[in-house]
Amino acid sequence: MDHKITKTKIENTNDESVKATDTKPKTEKQNTPKQTIVYPGCVLADSMEVLPGTGAFREGSKIISKIVGISRTSGSVISVNALSGIYNPQPRDYVIAEVTDIGFSNWSIDVGGPYDAMMSTNDVREFVERNGDLTKYYDIGDLLFCVVSGVTKTKFVNVSTKDPKARKLKGGLLTNITPNKVPRLIGKQGSMIGMIKDKTKCFISVGQNGRIWIKGDFEQIAARA
Repeated sequence: MDHKITKTKIENTNDESVKATDTKPKTEKQNTPKQTIVYPGCVLADSMEVLPGTGAFREGSKIISKIVGISRTSGSVISVNALSGIYNPQPRDYVIAEVTDIGFSNWSIDVGGPYDAMMSTNDVREFVERNGDLTKYYDIGDLLFCVVSGVTKTKFVNVSTKDPKARKLKGGLLTNITPNKVPRLIGKQGSMIGMIKDKTKCFISVGQNGRIWIKGDFEQIAARA
């Protein structure tokens, strides 16, 4: 009888040791923040117990990503950190964009973000005839200097050429930098870009999406600057 009791105690001790060993990594894994790449409109969670952090917002019980980035869950908070080099459209941004498709009454516009923007016939400066040929105004492949006129919570983007600075860009050279370097290129009160224009005698337009359009006799020199 004593032998059986002793054996039972030893078996229980071994079981508890195994369980403790198995449980420890699981506890550490649960405390480690979860990370994954997400996109605007991606549902990060569907629970009222979870809170939106930076780069996310709540819609009903759902937590939704505002931007392309890496989601990070820490405790009950989900945040999204933007990926470097990807343009995150904001209202009133001036951008250099390309027409990628034409619909019945609108154009699809590539602004360098995760999705194409849209520009309707009501968003352009020109008077567009009903059922008219939209290629007469903007055709596929055209470059535009335009303004972001609206961005929804789910990152549906609209652009417009009604702004006085907006125009079609013809000819020239197109180059790119990462969007977060645009302020440094422009400089304080436009000092840096102004100096480059003066030295190269080129027309230069800088979009906040990191695209730069250069036209003149010294385009390559201006691009290297």
